[in-house]
Amino acid sequence: MCGIAGYVGPREAVEIVFDQITRLEYRGYDSAGVAFKSENGIGILKRAGKLANLRELLEREKPQAHIAIAHSRWATHGGPTDENAHPHFD
Repeated sequence: MCGIAGYVGPREAVEIVFDQITRLEYRGYDSAGVAFKSENGIGILKRAGKLANLRELLEREKPQAHIAIAHSRWATHGGPTDENAHPHFD
């Protein structure tokens, strides 16, 4: 199971999708991450464990974007690690 949220618009996208994913944490509580499109390209921030871990990273990095997705993960294949956290990007 997982929770997925997205936003495209004039407001701060990362804050919005993080708020959305907190409402879906019950759908996946092993790890979470956000992907966003900023002036510098595509960025991804993700952490294993509770959403508080991701929140700390977001507060430290302070990403700015108007396009973002968030994904919470319930580990069904592969352990709950930062590397296995979603979203993935090639």
